[in-house]
Amino acid sequence: MRVLVIGANGTTGRLLTEQLAASGHDVRGMIRSQDQADAVRERGGTPVIGDLEGELAPAFDDVEAVAFCAGSGGATGADATLRVDLHGAVRSIDVCRERDIARYVMLSSIQAGEPLGGAEKMRHYLAAKHAADRILLDSGLDATVVRPGGLTDDDGNGHIEIGVPALPERGDIPRADVAATMLACLERPSTIGATFELISGPTPIAEALDQL
Repeated sequence: MRVLVIGANGTTGRLLTEQLAASGHDVRGMIRSQDQADAVRERGGTPVIGDLEGELAPAFDDVEAVAFCAGSGGATGADATLRVDLHGAVRSIDVCRERDIARYVMLSSIQAGEPLGGAEKMRHYLAAKHAADRILLDSGLDATVVRPGGLTDDDGNGHIEIGVPALPERGDIPRADVAATMLACLERPSTIGATFELISGPTPIAEALDQL
């Protein structure tokens, strides 16, 4: 599968690029400048230039699926969050619709379903994710929305817990396991239309997704 990873220079995006390439997929890693190209190549991807706030469409040439891993992060101001996590995501959804690229996996955030329930400093971020998720799910694309808990840099172990649409409590998860879950979603048509929260847990990823 020819997969465009948006946010390929971010921590989760780098891991997903590497995992997709290792699984035999043709990975295009979207970056904003050539300075980041070697990092994509080192992980087995082909770098393509695209900017969620600028020229975007050429990065989608000859693509079959999109994995959105970009994000301003909750620590940025509301303006940057709206530009990237909401408007940038919506622009990428629009390009997919124009190009008939049906498959789209969105990296969102735990509590994006109830953004006002999050910590005050995170509400602008969660609200942006909530809106982008809703627009994606209403777009007609073959969408999956993955909402992980607190992200860590620990080694992944391939075991997770999911909640549809939400878990009863928050928790953490290694970015490596988030990337592996997104990869598994891309490979499983049964996850199309699903929205779920995700933390570390006792269940192998494939088995957990088979319960959706």
